[in-house]
Amino acid sequence: MEKELVFGHQNPDTDAIGTAIAFSYLQNKLGYNTEAVALGEPNDETAYALKKFGFEAPRVIKTASNEVDGVMLVDHNEPQQSVSDIDKVKVTHVVDHHRIMNFNTADPLYYRAEPKGCTSTIVWKMFNENEVEIPKNIAGLMLSAIISDTLLLKSPTSTEEDKEAIEALAKIADVDYKEYGLTMLKAGTNIADKSEEDLIDLDAKSFELNGNNVRVAQINVVDLPEAMERKEAFLKAMETASKENNYDMFMFLITNILDSDSEALVVGSDENKAIFEKAFDKKLNDSEVKLPGVVSRKKQVVPPLTDAFEG
Repeated sequence: MEKELVFGHQNPDTDAIGTAIAFSYLQNKLGYNTEAVALGEPNDETAYALKKFGFEAPRVIKTASNEVDGVMLVDHNEPQQSVSDIDKVKVTHVVDHHRIMNFNTADPLYYRAEPKGCTSTIVWKMFNENEVEIPKNIAGLMLSAIISDTLLLKSPTSTEEDKEAIEALAKIADVDYKEYGLTMLKAGTNIADKSEEDLIDLDAKSFELNGNNVRVAQINVVDLPEAMERKEAFLKAMETASKENNYDMFMFLITNILDSDSEALVVGSDENKAIFEKAFDKKLNDSEVKLPGVVSRKKQVVPPLTDAFEG
């Protein structure tokens, strides 16, 4: 069987990398020939999880069509979030937990999308459905992915199946998921040694909203006031990135993982800032706004922005 590549989205997080590794393992057990790769280097949180469970980071690819004819996508489906030459390869499988947007194929494919907190929860179900045993180290990565995406089950995206998966995978991985989870999340909050340019691109996705190119980035911290001391530098970096990449609006969400509150910085035209204010029913004050309880880009940010831009 011809080899296929498995990967998550650009600027990969723990779900994108961890689930790619887990899904590739499962597919190989089911008779496919796959390799898990990544569309970027792992962030600090993901690197911590990979090291904890004995994995090397997947190799990073810039293009896929020079290596394979077919690919499998996890944790994304939108072309602008995928490999740069996604239009030159055949997508044979997708496993995702996001909205479906601008996605089409010439041939039938396996597509599974469920509204869970993490893609790894869906893959956990697939292991069970196919009666494939989950190795201890793979269970640890999948556990890490769910902890990351659900902020230790504090995110509104969390479901009962995410909780069931976490408990089952923690047992296989032989870890206390609450203790390990907090340590892992904190490992990803060190922003002091990173530039503003790096931070606004660390976990960022672009969305096409009614013809507008909207960039939404997010970082997790444990000291929100300290992060906000860099506000002006963040705004400057966002303005530069917007000009270079033709973003119509750039939103940067800074989330305190300890109290599940966020502050947002926004750059864009006055018209688009007004749309942002409409989306969240809040006024920007010098390009900044507090968003108590907002922690999920997927469930609490993109849907209201989509409604506001299309309304």
